[in-house]
Amino acid sequence: MPRARSTARWVLPALVLLVWLGSAGPLSALGAQLTDLQENDIAAFLPDSAESTRVQELQGGFQPVESIPAVLLWEDTDGLDEAGLTAIGERLRAATEVAEAAGALAAPPTPLIPAEDGEAVQAFLPLEPDLSNDLLPVVEDLRAAIELDGTDSFVTGPAGIFADFSAVFEGIDGLLLLAAFGVVLIILLVVYRSPLLPLLVIGTAGLALTAANALAYLLADAGVITVNGQSQGIAAILVVGAATDYGLLLVARFREELRREESKYAAMRTALRRSWEPIVASGATVVLGVLCLLLSDLGSNRGLGPISAVSVVLAVLAALSFLPAALLLLGRAAFWPFRPNYGSEPRRGGGWQAVARLVGRRPRRVLGASLAALIAAAVFAPTYEAEGIAISDVIQGESNGVDGQEALARHFEAGTASPTIIVTPEETWPEVAEVAAATDGVASVVPYVGPQPVPFAPPVVVDGLVRLDATLDVPPDSTEANEAVQELRTALDDADPEAIVGGETAANLDARESAARDLGVIIPSVLAVILVVLGLLLRSLVAPVLLVATVVLSVGATVGVAALLFESVFGFPGSDPTILLIAFVFLVALGIDYNIFLMTRAREESARHGTRDGVLRALAVTGGVITSAGLVLAATFGALAVLPVLFLAQVAFLVGFGVLLDTFVVRSLVVPAAVAIIGDRVWWPSRLAKGPAGARPERELERV
Repeated sequence: MPRARSTARWVLPALVLLVWLGSAGPLSALGAQLTDLQENDIAAFLPDSAESTRVQELQGGFQPVESIPAVLLWEDTDGLDEAGLTAIGERLRAATEVAEAAGALAAPPTPLIPAEDGEAVQAFLPLEPDLSNDLLPVVEDLRAAIELDGTDSFVTGPAGIFADFSAVFEGIDGLLLLAAFGVVLIILLVVYRSPLLPLLVIGTAGLALTAANALAYLLADAGVITVNGQSQGIAAILVVGAATDYGLLLVARFREELRREESKYAAMRTALRRSWEPIVASGATVVLGVLCLLLSDLGSNRGLGPISAVSVVLAVLAALSFLPAALLLLGRAAFWPFRPNYGSEPRRGGGWQAVARLVGRRPRRVLGASLAALIAAAVFAPTYEAEGIAISDVIQGESNGVDGQEALARHFEAGTASPTIIVTPEETWPEVAEVAAATDGVASVVPYVGPQPVPFAPPVVVDGLVRLDATLDVPPDSTEANEAVQELRTALDDADPEAIVGGETAANLDARESAARDLGVIIPSVLAVILVVLGLLLRSLVAPVLLVATVVLSVGATVGVAALLFESVFGFPGSDPTILLIAFVFLVALGIDYNIFLMTRAREESARHGTRDGVLRALAVTGGVITSAGLVLAATFGALAVLPVLFLAQVAFLVGFGVLLDTFVVRSLVVPAAVAIIGDRVWWPSRLAKGPAGARPERELERV
């Protein structure tokens, strides 16, 4: 019997490892297909009630052949002569043949349209709207086909911009993860000073990511969730950071117990018993927090919620199964060359013990100074600019489509490539057209008379409706264009309330307004969910309110710092409500994580030593591991900045800086000082609010 029990002790962990490692190959092959299911079209994520969505549905009646326009543009500042125009015509025919051979041509191209200054010429090439990930290679082939010596050539418009946008996310599986795993490895090597432990923790994160991508692919393929490049990148970083954090907590507790227990099995039992609750509670907090994104009006946010939740669930599962199994098989050898021998004392660096003593001696001063600094930063949060970002500004690296958009604006009306669509009743279309043409930002308004315009032809009428094409005098993806469309909608409400405005610019505006609406709905939901989880975990009503309030203040300070730095230091052209929403959800959910790690240990210690000494002991013991976890999470989110996408760069700063602020200020100073001042009442209404039963508080921390 003892031999059978001994055999089972290593067979079970070995089986767990075999299951994880054996499934890695098939899961990796499955998850690799997730990128093929990305949907990066803004219009696809808008709610059905959005005005631009209704216009898009009605537009099908006027233009049965749906397409995404590629604007082919040639520019020569020395002027284009007849020979040049002839050569460009040949390039246009070559591009048409390329699109037709690829099965991407939706309709014949328009004739060449010369600019009035004689320095540029453009043509519209309608492409199939359902090319999805095939759009990028088609656009690249078109760019090669239209090249002409002596001129600058561009493929721009919606097709060119979307292709360049999708090209950025081709690096998600390579550059992004390489940067994330690289920085995590460096941090873990510094923390553990061991060659084995970092590999185990990173392996745990890698397996969790592989499984998460595979499950996300299955859900996306079944139509349960919608994935875009941004959500896939953020979810990948989240699973790496979360799995590493949970692994750090388990490893720290296992090392602590190995010094108290001679048997590695007994040490792991205790480590798991003490760690699983905060790890699961932390994971549940993040999962429930990100699932609040399902309340969003935008499909992109709704897709980010489930894919992030799946990632965190698998991070928890890997940290509580694969990592314990690997640690059990290796035992103390996993910590080589600094093995935690039975009966040995931990190395006394004194750093976090010193912080704990400082908080214990002067909690009111520490709390006052920390709150003053946070409030001073949070004062600037209302100045954060979130009026939207032009799509052309989203791509921070080189982009032929963005450069072409700028060249287009130099020689033509900026909105020529993407007209704003107005659908209005037939009876009032002349008045609506007149009002629209008089609106600031609108260069011209013409009725739609069919795919081949004929001078003085009557407008096409479909079910008593007429379509008007309004050309803006500003780039259609700019914030100025959004303002022009907003003003246009207001003006048309007076001309005919039934007139509705759609098109690319209107879709951008509707997305921004939906994101602003989401802020008011999702933020309270996240806070309510987290309060409930903390209440159940800590068996208290006071502590959850305290923790949530401190994290909200931390988020406010983070946004305030971002408001000061984004434009003046980083030179960002603006921000977007969606960025604020995602940053808030992740900062609150992840910020609560570290408070959970601290407060669950504080509750454990408070039961023996009283709340004041308990929280100080918890700070001394957990300071190192939680700080390491904060550094890892901040660094992994910082890896998002390696992709040249403004959205991800801003999320990287907001979450990365916010996590560091929460780790080093809120969790290390504000929360312990506040708990030390409040005392046992912080656990009200649980029994612990009356103090530890029969325990004698110990005020010194030398024995921690």
